[in-house]
Amino acid sequence: MTSLSLSLPRPARRAAFGQIVLNEARLTRRQPAGLIGGIVFPVVLLVIFSAIPAFHQPVADLGGLTTLDVYVPILIVFSLGLVALFSLPMPLTTYRELGVLRRLSTTPVPPWWLLTAQGVVQLCMALTGIVILLVTSVTVFGALVPKSPGALALSIALTAAALFPMGLLIASVAKTATGASVIGRLAFFPMIFFAGMWWPRELMPGVLQGVSDFTPLGAAVEAMQDSMQGQFPPAASLLVLAAYAVVFGFLAKRFFRWE
Repeated sequence: MTSLSLSLPRPARRAAFGQIVLNEARLTRRQPAGLIGGIVFPVVLLVIFSAIPAFHQPVADLGGLTTLDVYVPILIVFSLGLVALFSLPMPLTTYRELGVLRRLSTTPVPPWWLLTAQGVVQLCMALTGIVILLVTSVTVFGALVPKSPGALALSIALTAAALFPMGLLIASVAKTATGASVIGRLAFFPMIFFAGMWWPRELMPGVLQGVSDFTPLGAAVEAMQDSMQGQFPPAASLLVLAAYAVVFGFLAKRFFRWE
């Protein structure tokens, strides 16, 4: 932190950081692609799935759950993945292209404030989408009520902690916003496959399910699915998410460029 920012009283520093968060939120609102991906698109998929009568019938191969119940955690990680791998890195990469990050690094404002502010805005957007998704699935479409909200919150928090550093790493290595989008796609679509979007994890062959267990979104779905059923998430799933958070957090910090 710079000497000038240190000289400011704590309330003034909080107010300055709050203003940066507010500015980032305004910019995000003016570019609704992230809002559509993080909030609207998952809810639209929920509505489509809920319109399929077979999705409301218990399935023995799914442990007696309905297909809709199985897809709610998948849609949660779908929303988090879109926000972390697209909505987060693209603005930061654009700022680097425009020279905003370089100019900011020469000002008294700590550069990491902008990164933190962008992370706060994107996380709030993701959490808003998750709340809407859960409330809509339960109250409108009769999906399973989360039986262990605390465990579900822990699973969501660890998933965000694993995915957001990935987004920062994409912003670190991508030279342009287009490049960030391409890298995000290359990372997102294989992960969402192993999360069960096209083929629920419970129906995957043993080899694919084993691979899924060690992917961030696969581990996240397993943790959230157990939480929804009132069980504490498996330690292996939580450790996988924590490992991704530590490794990608280190890499993002190591390779992030201001120019």
